[in-house]
Amino acid sequence: MEFPAYLATMPMHAITEIHGEPGLLARFRLEIEAFDEAARDRLTEALDLAADLHRDDRRVREPYLNHLLRVAIRLMHHYQVRDVDVIVAGLLHDAVEDHPAELAGLDTESAADATPAALDALSDRFGARVARLVAAVTNPAYDPRRDRDEQYREHVAASLEREPWARVIKVSDFTDNGVGVIHTVGPKVTRAATKYRPLVPVFRDLVARPDTPLSAPVKQHILAQLDLAEERFSAILDQPA
Repeated sequence: MEFPAYLATMPMHAITEIHGEPGLLARFRLEIEAFDEAARDRLTEALDLAADLHRDDRRVREPYLNHLLRVAIRLMHHYQVRDVDVIVAGLLHDAVEDHPAELAGLDTESAADATPAALDALSDRFGARVARLVAAVTNPAYDPRRDRDEQYREHVAASLEREPWARVIKVSDFTDNGVGVIHTVGPKVTRAATKYRPLVPVFRDLVARPDTPLSAPVKQHILAQLDLAEERFSAILDQPA
């Protein structure tokens, strides 16, 4: 498939709409050209694993891999991240949560709680730091007696308090889900806005902290994206009666 020479400057959701998964894969490969061969090999291995684990997963109208590619591309292009562990964890940030048994090589009957084994498998393959970062952005089992969204917000605030680099991964994920909410259709639009809107001030605080390992211009970019997410949540949820 032929892609335009300006693919490297296109907004990611525009690539998604016009070129789909092949376009995002091409953009990812353009981004990793800035890394040395060993890093490119490691990033490609993580991408291949993510593609395999999420091969049957969908996000409304698109393959789930598109979301993971956008998270990783955003880390490299917009956040200027060159830490390969962080980008690998970005590609695999949903692997343990969504496919723990498959990642750990367990059959479904023995996978009642495959999360520890999945994290061990991730550690064996990509290192303990990658596994720790993925663990920080992996949702725990929720108490069915309590509000699920409230527990999600509590988990995000607590886990990201301890892991500054996990904040960076999670804010890329949040940007794709929050700012990108207008690219969603059906009941998921209101559901996503309701879930994510209360997290905007949480992320504002976390991004602005001195120990969040991003440059001042990148932090300003993210804060502007959070403003845009809030505008979109307001447009969805604050309709006049």
